Amino acid sequence: MKTYFRLLSFARPIEKFAIPYVICTILGVIFTTLNLALLAPLLMTLFKSGTAGTELIKEPKSWFDVADYLNYFAQQANLTYGPYGALQLVCAVIVGSVFLGNIFRYFSQRIMENLRIHTLLNLRKTVFNNVMNLQVGYFSNQRKGDIIAKIASDVGVVQFSVTGTLQVVFKEPLQLLAYVFMLFSISFKLTIFAVLVIPVSAFLISKIVKRLKEQAKQAQEMFGLMISYLDEALTGIKIIKSFNATQAIKSKFDSENVRYSDLGRKMARRQQLGGPVSESLGVLMVTSIVLYGGSLILDKQSDLSVALFISYIGIFSQVMRPAKAITESFSTIHAGIAAGERVLDLIDEKPTITDSPNAVAITSFNEAIRLENLSFTYSERTVLKNINLTIPKGKTIALVGPSGGGKSTLMDLIPRFIEAEKGKVTIDNVDVKDITMESLWSMIGVVNQESMLFNDSIFNNIAFGMPNATQQEVENAAKIANAHDFILQTDEGYESNIGDRGMKLSGGQKQRICIARAVLKNPPIMLLDEATSALDTESEKLVQEALNNLMKNRTSLVIAHRLSTIQNADLIVVLEDGQIIETGNHMQLMASHGLYKKLIDMQQFTEV
Repeated sequence: MKTYFRLLSFARPIEKFAIPYVICTILGVIFTTLNLALLAPLLMTLFKSGTAGTELIKEPKSWFDVADYLNYFAQQANLTYGPYGALQLVCAVIVGSVFLGNIFRYFSQRIMENLRIHTLLNLRKTVFNNVMNLQVGYFSNQRKGDIIAKIASDVGVVQFSVTGTLQVVFKEPLQLLAYVFMLFSISFKLTIFAVLVIPVSAFLISKIVKRLKEQAKQAQEMFGLMISYLDEALTGIKIIKSFNATQAIKSKFDSENVRYSDLGRKMARRQQLGGPVSESLGVLMVTSIVLYGGSLILDKQSDLSVALFISYIGIFSQVMRPAKAITESFSTIHAGIAAGERVLDLIDEKPTITDSPNAVAITSFNEAIRLENLSFTYSERTVLKNINLTIPKGKTIALVGPSGGGKSTLMDLIPRFIEAEKGKVTIDNVDVKDITMESLWSMIGVVNQESMLFNDSIFNNIAFGMPNATQQEVENAAKIANAHDFILQTDEGYESNIGDRGMKLSGGQKQRICIARAVLKNPPIMLLDEATSALDTESEKLVQEALNNLMKNRTSLVIAHRLSTIQNADLIVVLEDGQIIETGNHMQLMASHGLYKKLIDMQQFTEV
């Protein structure tokens, strides 16, 4: 129940919906119950009860005798307006009662739908906001598809189960109590006999839905796994086809799909068994009441009239409807709580990298970035060991070395995408842990090896994060990035859509759009992670020229795959096995005949 109430808290302010819902539901229940209770006076009027030769009904003395009150008023109408006039009046009252009952039921459902949408809005917003606040490293250990499933699918299951169950929990017990109240007002003895059978139904239904929560949780996890497979398949479609792995991927997805479907069938069998069982028990109970009550009337052991007995049967036949809805809601709430636990796990996930309580905002970069005695371990493997490096303002520092040497890790420490176990990173002698991350990121521009673009227009991709950028500013940034000419050649220029992840553009074009985005941001510090490694020679030349334009008058940290692109760097840092083994400019490192020269010679040999 703790999970349920936590999920319900996302409906706040719930009183905005609860008060009108309660009022509409109570009035709807009253008129719905009255519709069935009016059967007795209708039958009595048709059979001309209360006319000459028929024993007159005395006005009841207790408010509890609702059925007797209705019969009394029907009899008075019969005496006052005659049989046909009384029939007209009773029919008019029934029509009015049905109309009002439906009106209030409509408004209660409308209010509940507003509550459902309001809850969904708050829940999905909270989940997404928390995911976006998590540190970058969190996503390295998670399946993207599972996160998507939690935000999209699980939240949807939660909204229907929580608000739907809330509706059932309030309305159906109230309706059930109203029916039972009317049954007691008609015949106390018959109703005592009837209610003894209801616990048997509840016990059987509880046995049926007992394992649904566990199965529902498994189903949500399997669905998340399927979304992960789907995401991987769509992202890597070219690789899948080029390696003739289409059938293997199909089999992998199909296997998980079969498992998910089998579990869905098991859950459906349990959920669908509840309805037939409750209906069968309902018919059995109604039959028992007819036999028992009929025997009392035939043996003249009861003062029930035929009209009242038929009305009693009509009301009792409806008792199982709210009882059925209540029992079926157990299966829904189990599925909802299982999905809710997964959603709340994501909400409860706290970022491990946050602003310190005394963090300050920086607005400028004046001296240098310093890495002091930095060490970083990932999965028990030491990636960086006691790194000391100074990056002066306005200088270009290049990181080179074999793959796995720790270059990208070192770069990620500066914007606090990850955090070192030992040592510190300072900007102008201020530890980055004592700088607000928002102001830190405003000082830094990033261009990665993988061009990250959005399914939007070229203009919006360049102006990403800069919502107030003008057309002229965007065009100027594109010109610096050598992108303006090819943009004008697209169908709609700057308003051209570039497709999912920029699929409509070439690798060089995508990279130049990313560079234009960084140019427009105009940060004092640039982090370039192998921005030209995946490009052909012609594209590399254009992109490198754009990068040179980008790095002018800026402090730049560059990871280079093609060493020819960083020979003009102010300082080249050679990393191997997480340690700095060489530093110097190109000429100095070539003269030292160390690892850097070896790498240069290897690349020149490969190119030849």
